[in-house]
Amino acid sequence: MKAIIIDDEKRARNLLHILIEENCPKITQIFEAGNLLDGLAIIKEEEPNIVFLDIEMPQHSGLEILNFIDKDVTGFEIIFTTAYSDYAIQAFQLSAIDYLLKPVRPNQVKKAVDKAVSIMGRSQISIKLEALKDSFNKKSFQKIALPVSNSIKFMPFEQIILFEADGMYTKVYTTDGKELLIVKPLKHFVTLLEKQHIFYRPHRSYFINLNAIKEYIKSDGGYVVMDNGKTVSISREKKEEFIALVTNL
Repeated sequence: MKAIIIDDEKRARNLLHILIEENCPKITQIFEAGNLLDGLAIIKEEEPNIVFLDIEMPQHSGLEILNFIDKDVTGFEIIFTTAYSDYAIQAFQLSAIDYLLKPVRPNQVKKAVDKAVSIMGRSQISIKLEALKDSFNKKSFQKIALPVSNSIKFMPFEQIILFEADGMYTKVYTTDGKELLIVKPLKHFVTLLEKQHIFYRPHRSYFINLNAIKEYIKSDGGYVVMDNGKTVSISREKKEEFIALVTNL
């Protein structure tokens, strides 16, 4: 298996090169490039399986990779490397693209490579990259990547009515009447979307879109009816907070 590291910082390339060699035995060849265009030349010639790509580089950002390569022939997985940024991390997570935080650590590299190998050839990387690039260009988040069966649906926030816990899975109810079963626990979506203020967790089993509330019923302990008719309980400890929240919507 081949990999390439594209990063303008030589020290960063050297460190990552060593970490890959020491922790990822499946990768037997590692190439390096100091900028995006040189990296693309190597990609076209060597056809690596994994591309470690820095975002912030002179001349061309790593996010511009699709501007120089045919989207239909992206037969590799991308793992971005980046300095810490709350915004960048949330963008990666919402787009379902893996990343390494600088300074890179051994366990991060192994985990990211193992994940890339497990989804290789079926991760729709070009679609995820477009969503990621769109988030960075607009400096705002509007969609979330939902892995379903053999594809990924990019769902606008406003089209999600609610998330419902189903063991280690989550049911996602959408405005078009669909019910998607996602192989992620509810906690994953709560953590990922906690800064998106249109979503709220009124009960440990539900995470709802506040704009999709149809009615609040005070009887039976209090519950809400969503736009799709789904009823959602309000936990006792959340009742006052919830009422104050919806009163100010």
